[in-house]
Amino acid sequence: MARSASALRGQILESALRLFAVHGFRGTSLQDIASDAGCSKASLLYHFAGKEAILTELLTPARDAVATLLGRVAGLEGGRLVEETVTGYVDLALRYRREIQLLFEHIAEMSCHEDLGVMELADGLLDALAGRSRQAPARVAAWMVLGAVFITSASDEEVAPDEVLRAEMIRSALRTLDHTLS
Repeated sequence: MARSASALRGQILESALRLFAVHGFRGTSLQDIASDAGCSKASLLYHFAGKEAILTELLTPARDAVATLLGRVAGLEGGRLVEETVTGYVDLALRYRREIQLLFEHIAEMSCHEDLGVMELADGLLDALAGRSRQAPARVAAWMVLGAVFITSASDEEVAPDEVLRAEMIRSALRTLDHTLS
């Protein structure tokens, strides 16, 4: 029985994400993705213009989730802003681990990817993590949290069960930001 167009598209995306995680974006060909998805390269190209289009579609849900988080905390201030941003960022980083691994591997390229707006989102997270402060100590701590959560979630090493990892990431991030949960 033939797969529906949406099922094939989903399989292509799943295959691409898995292969990108193992072999890297550059190390994975369109033919590799098509073979893994069980379709021809022509079928793959019917659904996607190329690897860049696949990559953009793979990373768009994570980008949208970060944008939603930033929208949700936009009206908050002070401690509540920092707590909600840290918790939301850690939750998203753990939810989108494979996508973050892909971003981490190609951070220089991805940060310039116009369709994703990575730097604008990072700036928004930085501002919220710093509690909208322009003071150097708050900004440095926010950069440290931004990077540490990113790197920790990109790791393949299973440090602890997810619920323990989440709690420790939140606690450590808040401590770095000189903040405790209220």
